[in-house]
Amino acid sequence: VAARALVNATGPWAAAWLRTALGRGAPKPLRLVKGSHIVVPRLFTHDRAYILQGADRRIVFAIPYEGEFTLIGTTDVDFDGDPGAARTDAAEIAYLCAQAGRYFRQPVDPARVVQTYAGVRPLLDDDAGDPSAVTRDYLLELEPDPAPLLSVWGGKITTFRKLAEQAADLIERHLGRRPRPWTADATLPGGDLRGWIAPSGRPDVDIARFEQALRARRPELPPALARRWARCYGARVEHILTAGALGRAVAPGLHEAELDYLCTHEWAHDADDVLWRRTKLGLHLDADARAAVARWLAARHAGEVRSCAKQAGVELD
Repeated sequence: VAARALVNATGPWAAAWLRTALGRGAPKPLRLVKGSHIVVPRLFTHDRAYILQGADRRIVFAIPYEGEFTLIGTTDVDFDGDPGAARTDAAEIAYLCAQAGRYFRQPVDPARVVQTYAGVRPLLDDDAGDPSAVTRDYLLELEPDPAPLLSVWGGKITTFRKLAEQAADLIERHLGRRPRPWTADATLPGGDLRGWIAPSGRPDVDIARFEQALRARRPELPPALARRWARCYGARVEHILTAGALGRAVAPGLHEAELDYLCTHEWAHDADDVLWRRTKLGLHLDADARAAVARWLAARHAGEVRSCAKQAGVELD
């Protein structure tokens, strides 16, 4: 592969990538800070979120989640290791439960936690003693020789779009091109609902109207399924609808048409991809249903392997 420039946007692996791929030291120190979240049965029935002042002066949030649950986060813990192996530990669970429990009438017991997840923030090391005080800003560093290399240091998901725009502008200018702004009106995948409704500019209103339009166009869809699809896929639901029939229900509320879409268009490979990474259906399905999804995906991918082997003239046992 030939390219005029290279961008190192590997997040918490940015420094390690420079060492292993290019054999050079990292010019900027990264401080890896783990943030964990817990999911518990819902603590309140309304649709508003809470921001809670912790006893340690940190902020903890509690957000309505998947209808039946509450999402509580997050922690700030220095992390040393493979970012891909980060997991929520017992101390973090106890911490989040204790902080949220100071405010809610209903106890937040670690035994009631139904799911946890963790990520690693690649923060610019500014010598702050407290991990929660480390800057969340980012830095773009361009090294012109021997070939243009742009490294992205720091940043987080809330500023990803501005970061990406600035990074692209920096590379384009270095390559002698004049960047043209285009992101102000660009929608994320599935966000352009003009084929279904006339957008009002109010996302909460538009998503409700889109759900109504989806149900009107496909009245055979169960209301709960239409609601989930509207919020999960937006206008990309059209890719699922092109299949016509929903197909067999592999698990409650999960049909073959949606699974085919996830494998074909969103590169889902295994049950975790479908149940946790592309959707949060894992929270709503029991162990037998989750196992059924795993079997369906395994059979589908086995069929793909056999098909490819046959085209290549290879016989499989």
